[in-house]
Amino acid sequence: MNQKRAERIIVGMSGGVDSSVAAALLKKQGWEVIGLMLRLWSDPGTQNRCCAAEDVIQARTIAGQLEIPFYVIDAKEAFYQAVVTPFVESYSRGFTPNPCLRCNQLIRWKYLRSHAKALGGSVIATGHYARTNTLGDGTVQLLMSPDPDKDQSYFLHRLTQDDLRNTLFPLAAYTKPMVRQLARDFSLPVAERQDSQDLCFVGSGDYREFIRQQDPQAMKPGPILNQEGELLGQHTGLADYTIGQRKGLGIAGPEPYYVIQKNLKDNALVIGVKGSLERSEFSIHNVNWIAGTAPLDPFRAEIKIRYRSQFVPGLVTPGKDQQALVRLDEPLPDITPGQAGVFYQGQICLGGGTISLEDV
Repeated sequence: MNQKRAERIIVGMSGGVDSSVAAALLKKQGWEVIGLMLRLWSDPGTQNRCCAAEDVIQARTIAGQLEIPFYVIDAKEAFYQAVVTPFVESYSRGFTPNPCLRCNQLIRWKYLRSHAKALGGSVIATGHYARTNTLGDGTVQLLMSPDPDKDQSYFLHRLTQDDLRNTLFPLAAYTKPMVRQLARDFSLPVAERQDSQDLCFVGSGDYREFIRQQDPQAMKPGPILNQEGELLGQHTGLADYTIGQRKGLGIAGPEPYYVIQKNLKDNALVIGVKGSLERSEFSIHNVNWIAGTAPLDPFRAEIKIRYRSQFVPGLVTPGKDQQALVRLDEPLPDITPGQAGVFYQGQICLGGGTISLEDV
């Protein structure tokens, strides 16, 4: 979107350094800023690490320092339905999901925007490390951050044109060290605060135990088989394992064994040697094309199969019903159903969807 001043802008605040600096920058630029924090569901008896009591206090303190209004919105039920329930269900179906993707799309944008409108704000801002660029025809591109270590465009690949037209990324031009220095310059008490890394809603930090509590059937023990169908041992529940996993199998062999497949029908874990893992083709479903429409023809792109994975060049062939087929130039050993495959051309994030190893 263009950089004209809005009557009011709503900043999603978390009490961390990124959203605090985003709010401070917008206030300095002359926007009428309102801080909004979402209280999210967490494992009973624990606090969500994105919005614990101390985070609310910190965000409220920052808002007071910046002299902006600040509101806390209860989003626990919406978060549970949109993020937690699908997270558990995905593991039960043999996938390895990334809940941050649904949280960004459905909570930190859709839900936040609905409450922003109620406060009279048509534009929202967040502390994400990403950029946008508006083309002559009005199409908004999602671009990578100049800080490759903190770039979050991978997590934002499900945003729509409407989302991007009504969003500002105040940290677009900054790296993390620059943001921490800005926090010091603004005298914000969060300048040295560390980033949260774990699943925010799992109290113990152990997603396996969380799944076991939420859906015991997903942790039903069963056989470990080799690719020839021979019984090698017993697993503790399919949700305990991810494709490509080596540790924790407890089975010796002439070569190290890795998880190759989860056979839900027989509740069997299939293992094999590393070479069996490598593949260069996979399908993607539920694809979101950031431009709003799918490309008509196959195209070359750089693909990421996990947030921290390296880019791998390949050919993307768009299909019907939000499907796409990916053919990588070189095989990878850790292509995991349930993770996101995201397409890039240079700095431009084109979109992406959920990896599937079926129908390839």
